Amino acid sequence: MSTKIKFAVVGFGHIGKRHAEMIRRNESAELVAVADIDPSTRAAAEQNGTRYFSSIDQLFASDVKPDVINVCTPNGLHAPQSLLALQHGAHVVCEKPMGLTKAECEEVIYKSLQMSKQVFCVMQNRYSPPTHWLKTLMLEKRLGKIFFVQISCFWNRDERYYKPGNWKGSRSLDGGPLFTQFSHFVDIMYWLFGDIKNIRGLFDNFTHRSNTEFKDDSGMVSFEFLNGGLGCFNYSTSVWDKNLESSMTIIGEKGSVKVGGQYMDKVEYCHIRDYTMPELEASNPPNDYGAYKGSAANHHFVIDNVVDTLRGRSSATTNALEGMKVVEIIERIYHMM
Repeated sequence: MSTKIKFAVVGFGHIGKRHAEMIRRNESAELVAVADIDPSTRAAAEQNGTRYFSSIDQLFASDVKPDVINVCTPNGLHAPQSLLALQHGAHVVCEKPMGLTKAECEEVIYKSLQMSKQVFCVMQNRYSPPTHWLKTLMLEKRLGKIFFVQISCFWNRDERYYKPGNWKGSRSLDGGPLFTQFSHFVDIMYWLFGDIKNIRGLFDNFTHRSNTEFKDDSGMVSFEFLNGGLGCFNYSTSVWDKNLESSMTIIGEKGSVKVGGQYMDKVEYCHIRDYTMPELEASNPPNDYGAYKGSAANHHFVIDNVVDTLRGRSSATTNALEGMKVVEIIERIYHMM
């Protein structure tokens, strides 16, 4: 590997541009190429001498040899393009979700092992101070046995988001709100509490029947954790005008906590036996896409982790097996529909 780790970003939309900016800011990384089928992205892509390609195939046919491919394309392309990158001997940074089925995620994991390459799954909400604090509570068993967990994600996604001719809203490229909007929170749930069983659900599509191919824009999902305790995951993208909340309430043997706000960025309640709440760092603002907003702007942590892992100084924050488990859990929830 050269002095700097060479990155190429495939897909130069909102998130792809963010990946590119974070790569450029890392002194141990170099953005050597961008690939996007939209020619209007070329001028922005070619900043600072970065090469532009009109497709991932054109990139791999060139003399550019990236160490890492950042897959930032529509969801349905994540797994096949990750496979292609691995076949060409590159490590992969894959935006969420890792794929739209467990089976295709397994293919990616198999190929990564075969090629001895890393697959980093982007779940940047793990870096938010309140989320990191919750993980510390779980590792230290501060709450004792977990009795009940409630996750509530109530967002706005309207005609400003689901535009005609866009990949968003399609079954094959988007997959549904649990994949596109809320997989971050499924990941946090799995990261903190482990796998789930005995899933039951109620679903409806209140405001998106004309602009998506999904049966759901809202759902109430209940389950049990394999490690003990009950849980529910309530979500909606039918909130009017702007996002309402993303929250997690945990009731345990020795106390209760709630992390809330629009993006699970504030500790709203903490009452734990023999425990003093520490002062947390401020959360980063959400990713801003103009008419709507998404999860925390923590992508610089992701790129730093990739560099540190490939340099042997760290390990992947979210590995491919964890990325696959998130997809599997969502598949099992949607199977209830």
